[in-house]
Amino acid sequence: MEKYDIIVIGAGPGGYVAAVRASQLGKKTAIIEKRKTLGGTCLNVGCIPSKTLLDSSEEYHKAKHKLGDHGITVGNVQIDIKKMMARKDKVVGEVTAGVDYLMKKNKITRYHGTGRLVSKTQVEVLSDDGKKETIEGTNIILATGSVPIEIPPLPIDGTSIITSDHAIALDKVPEHLIIVGAGVIGLELGSVWSRLGAKVTVVELMPRLLGTADKAMATMAQRMLESQGLKFLFETKVLGASKKGNKVEVQIETKDGQKSTIEGDKVLVSIGRRPNSDGLGAKELGIAFTDRGKIKAGPNHFQTNIPNIYAIGDVIDGAMLAHKAEDEGIACAELICGKPGHVNYNAIPWIVYTWPEIAWVGLGEEELQSKGIEYKIGKYMFKPNARAKAMNEAEGQVKVLADKKTDKLLGVYIVGPRASDMIAEAAIAFEFGASSEDIARSTHAHPTLSEVLREAAMDADAKWSIHS
Repeated sequence: MEKYDIIVIGAGPGGYVAAVRASQLGKKTAIIEKRKTLGGTCLNVGCIPSKTLLDSSEEYHKAKHKLGDHGITVGNVQIDIKKMMARKDKVVGEVTAGVDYLMKKNKITRYHGTGRLVSKTQVEVLSDDGKKETIEGTNIILATGSVPIEIPPLPIDGTSIITSDHAIALDKVPEHLIIVGAGVIGLELGSVWSRLGAKVTVVELMPRLLGTADKAMATMAQRMLESQGLKFLFETKVLGASKKGNKVEVQIETKDGQKSTIEGDKVLVSIGRRPNSDGLGAKELGIAFTDRGKIKAGPNHFQTNIPNIYAIGDVIDGAMLAHKAEDEGIACAELICGKPGHVNYNAIPWIVYTWPEIAWVGLGEEELQSKGIEYKIGKYMFKPNARAKAMNEAEGQVKVLADKKTDKLLGVYIVGPRASDMIAEAAIAFEFGASSEDIARSTHAHPTLSEVLREAAMDADAKWSIHS
């Protein structure tokens, strides 16, 4: 039986990063992954393919609707879905191959198969051809990620009623795409297919999109998405669906009991994800779980109730974000190796890659109010910003929330162009416990979009925004 210092089950962003860090720290490391390619959901069927399609669809939309404003005349703009999907597959292939290279570079032993705990130190690997092999590890890290949530009224068939896995691989533009769930995944994939010509209707049980985000900023994002053609039905429940030839009729009910049907050719179920722990052997071994089906792992040390078995990423509590899992993978490996690994959960950014993009770090107004925290607000629009004008991308706003007494940053929200890149500055500021004045008095290059964040910080600090 082959023995290792650390065995990692799952090669997504959390798992493969944990394996690399463990190897860097001198540990003999193995990683187990059931997919033929590494990278987990994120690289194979999640973050990377969806962002590739978002970029492709944005280029199409720009060519069709925006280039004329720059004095660029184009002919009859057309979509080649087959070529677009081929490019997406190429990008996915390159990034997953990159992870495979990292395993080889760091001398990490890779096992292709499904990993199952059979004891506190032993893992059975079941390969696709039915062969079994057992390996032993002093420490084991569970990093098996998550899978889409399915609901009884909408049984997934992969053709008419689909998940995000299918929505990134359609062979033609739907006439009418019905999306159930106004979360990050639904908004991003709705944007992709809307830009390419689909009618998109989003059905959401809650009263607004992005329920955890600052309400005012989420409302601003909603108006922008509606201006692009997305239709939202809030406080609406899905009762069921029936197929009518190539169409699907979805039965819905509003909060006041009004029932109706909407017809589309594709229904994307996007109501969230659940931990992927089925068949892992964790429950059988006695590992403790939360009431919501997540593995219990102590905050910032990632140990389960079996001390040499750890868990990270989507299978434990917290945001289901690839970069959160990566940070946990690094910290977990470091802790196993006797180093002070740590994750600052208050400094983890959230991003929605629609256009304009939506990004935030920290708390929104509603959360601050519920906690009884007194705060002050600074705001600044992208519209006056010189770089935004030059780009012809002047929609959106930055909001900075800071403690009323100490000026310490509490939340930064950005709805606008390149918000996904801009939010990194705010995340670093949170990591160092910065104030709004710290950002306000830091030199920001001109002309850049980052100046919008600085102006909002000036406004939060003492209402001294220069260009307001």
